[in-house]
Amino acid sequence: MECDVCGRSMWRWPVPPTVWEEEIWSCLWCHAATHVGGEWFEISRPPYLPVGMRWEKAVADGLVSGVSHAFGIFDKTLCGIREAGMSPSDHWWLPEREDACGACREAARLIDDRWPRAMRGEDARVSVARRL
Repeated sequence: MECDVCGRSMWRWPVPPTVWEEEIWSCLWCHAATHVGGEWFEISRPPYLPVGMRWEKAVADGLVSGVSHAFGIFDKTLCGIREAGMSPSDHWWLPEREDACGACREAARLIDDRWPRAMRGEDARVSVARRL
């Protein structure tokens, strides 16, 4: 599948489809996501979110305390750390905080720069609802 944001190839998550037979695709370059199938949409494309609203804080026993990492895709932090049992928390990762990982902050900025300005509007990405 081609990414509608940057035109690069997307990667399909190797997880079994949900009850509603949903596939999840992610772009390795700009981190845009596309959900195919599901109960309500044939194709669902979440809109652009600013850096401070896009990433959850990573949680894992092996992460150094006192440093806040962003949970990226593929069960890694944006800076590339992979720990057993890592998951996103219920809280946003805030890059402006003093304890935010500098490498995660830089990766988040690079990813954000990959989104063209024209694709940042709330209605820039088209979702296609199932017709009944």
